Amino acid sequence: MNGPKPPRGGPPGEFETIARLLRPLTRDAPQALRLLDDAAVLPGRPGFDLVLSQDAMTAGVHFLSDAPMDKVARRLLRAGLSDLAAKAAEPFGYMLSIAWPTESGWAEREAFTAGLALDGDEFGVVLLGGDTVSTPGPFTASVTVLGWVPAGRMVQRGGARAGDLLVVSGTIGDGWLGLLAAKGEIAADPHLLARFELPAPRFDLRPAIQAHAQASADVSDGLLADAGHLGIASGLRVVIDLDALPLSGPAGAWLQAQDDRAVAMAALASGGDDYEIVLAVAADDIAAFQAAAASPTTVLGRFEDGEGVGARFGGAAVAPGRLGWRHGG
Repeated sequence: MNGPKPPRGGPPGEFETIARLLRPLTRDAPQALRLLDDAAVLPGRPGFDLVLSQDAMTAGVHFLSDAPMDKVARRLLRAGLSDLAAKAAEPFGYMLSIAWPTESGWAEREAFTAGLALDGDEFGVVLLGGDTVSTPGPFTASVTVLGWVPAGRMVQRGGARAGDLLVVSGTIGDGWLGLLAAKGEIAADPHLLARFELPAPRFDLRPAIQAHAQASADVSDGLLADAGHLGIASGLRVVIDLDALPLSGPAGAWLQAQDDRAVAMAALASGGDDYEIVLAVAADDIAAFQAAAASPTTVLGRFEDGEGVGARFGGAAVAPGRLGWRHGG
């Protein structure tokens, strides 16, 4: 990237980091004010609502401490963009805050911003502002993503109705298995590692979600937990058929090797980090939704009167040990 040369000696400073590494990520967007101000300017877009979502990640908690910094940056940005995809929003920019460990030098910072540059180009988003600080603790970063939806058309969590079908995109369990592979707890598999390290926001489903979904969320905490979030927000119970859980080839192979398939299937459905989309779709609209979807989706449950999450496997009720990732704080 072009910019001032790093100073000789001493840790990188905030303003040098902004000038050399972060300013190019704005791609000269006028709203960013060249990162010379303490704020960004976001003009309205007639006929659209602005959608915002924030995600944060800490080394050793949300990714391995020795993970390459370019992949850390891309994973962070993609996690935020996944929230916009679930809302059927068109992304356009992001705000970024980074707490750099005091030992971090230019190499780590350059790798991090190189990852952001790659995905900024891929998803058409620009850096609008943020903050950088030093910390004696682990690397921590947060991103606030911004996108547009037609006015009054954002698909919320709380919109499901009793009788609606529970639908999920893609395959489930790969992200969790990818984490186990990255930690060396199961055999390494390229597909699983990629699903954990570089999740793919499902913007391909945006037209189908906007036209047909009653409620929607991304699968970050775990399918059971995130389906439960839709149920809570809608005031309904969600019943999930784990026999219908869509699995990739590697996840299916892992499942076949497990002694207790019911427990293993519940683990896949609660592991998290899949960044697929879980939705509520009216039963009489499911054919139209699946025809409009640009990639395969699976019906695996329904919403009904009541509360909580129910799961069944092989015709019997399953009580998972946990529904998904539990946030502390």
